[in-house]
Amino acid sequence: MKIKAFIKASRLKPWDVIIILLLIAASFIPVLIFSNQNSSQTVAAKEAVLRIDGVEKKTFSLDEGEKYTYRYENEDGDYNVIEVDNGRIRITEADCGDQICVRRGWASENGETIVCLPHKLVIEIKAADGGGADDLIY
Repeated sequence: MKIKAFIKASRLKPWDVIIILLLIAASFIPVLIFSNQNSSQTVAAKEAVLRIDGVEKKTFSLDEGEKYTYRYENEDGDYNVIEVDNGRIRITEADCGDQICVRRGWASENGETIVCLPHKLVIEIKAADGGGADDLIY
C-alpha cells in the first residue's frame, strides 16, 4: 500500500519504477562478466631470480607448498640467508650494515624486487615462462 501511495504522491508512473529496477539490475552485468573472466585465466608459475652484480646466480621456484632456505655467501665472507615459503620469498638474515633487505619482508608479486646494495644482490620475481611484467601471476 505504501508503494502505491508513494507512486501516486510522486510523478513516477508504474513503468518508471520497473525501468529503474531493470537499470539497477543491469548495472551488475559488468561485475559478473569480469569476475568470470578472471577465474578462467590460467595461473602462471612464478620464479625468483637471484642476481649478484648483474650476473644471474640462482633461480628459485616459487611453487605453492614449498619451503626452504638458501644461504648465499660471496668470496669475502658476506652472506644473505634467503627463505622461500609457499609462493613468496624474503631475505631473513644478512651481515650488511643497513639491513634494508631484511626489513623489506616478503615478495610474491610479478615484478617485485628485493635489493641488498652492499652485497650487489637483487632478487626479482617473474613468470617462469619468461612472460613480461604485465602478465598476471596469482
